[in-house]
Amino acid sequence: MSAWERFGFARWLVVGIVAFCLLSELEISVGQEQPTDAKSLPTKSVKPGINENFLNPNLKVEEWVERFEVESREVFTARNEVLAALELQPGMRVADVGAGTGLYTTLMADQVGSEGWVFAVEIAVPFVEHLREVARKHNQTNVTPVLCDEDAINLPPELLDLVFTCDVYHHFEYPQSTLATILSALKPGGRFIVVDFEKIPGVSRDWLLEHVRADKTTVRQEIEQQGFEFVAEKKMKGFQENYFLVFRKPM
Repeated sequence: MSAWERFGFARWLVVGIVAFCLLSELEISVGQEQPTDAKSLPTKSVKPGINENFLNPNLKVEEWVERFEVESREVFTARNEVLAALELQPGMRVADVGAGTGLYTTLMADQVGSEGWVFAVEIAVPFVEHLREVARKHNQTNVTPVLCDEDAINLPPELLDLVFTCDVYHHFEYPQSTLATILSALKPGGRFIVVDFEKIPGVSRDWLLEHVRADKTTVRQEIEQQGFEFVAEKKMKGFQENYFLVFRKPM
C-alpha cells in the first residue's frame, strides 16, 4: 500500500469513528431521566383510561394503520400542508410525540435529512416496534423510536429544535408533567407544535365533544402555564376539525 493510499484509509477511518461516536451519543442519551421538576408536579390523571387502548400489549398495529392513514382522516389528507407549516430545515433534531404508525415521522425524517434526526416517541410498545420497521423499510437511519412514560417523553435536556404532536395532546393523561419534560427537551427558542381537535359545542361532532378533554383555549392556557410562550395559530386550508398552535421555549 502506498503512502497516499495509507493516508486515504486513515482519513476515512477517522470519519467513520467520528460518525459512530455521534450516533452513539444520540442513541445512548435517549431514555435517560430528565433533570426536570416534572416528578414534583401533581400526578393526578386528568382523564383516567384515556390511553388504555395504547397500553394494551396486544394492540394490533394494522388496525390502527387503517384508522390513521386513510383519506377520511383530516390530518392525513392535509399532511403535506401540515409538514410545510412545520418549517423544518436540514440538520434539525425533532420529536414526533405520539408518533403512532409513523405517518409524520417518515415525512419529517425526509425533511431534516441525513444530518438531522427524528425521535419517534410512543407510549405503545407495538407502535415502537412498528416505527422501527417503518424506518428500516424506508432506509431512514435518522429515526430513533423512543418508548415514553405516561407522564414523560424520556428525552434528555436541550436536545430538540422542535416537538410535534398531532391529535395527541388530548391523550396527555398527565399534561403538567409531560409538558415539563417537553420544555426541558427543547433547546432555548425551540418550538412546540400542537395539532389537535377543536371542541366546540354545537359545532364539533358528538364523539369529539365526549372524547376530547379540553378546548383550544384551555389547551393554550395549560401550555403557557408550564412556561411556554405562545407564538401563533396557523390556519390550515385542509382543516375543519383541527387547529395548529405554535409555542416556543423562552430564550
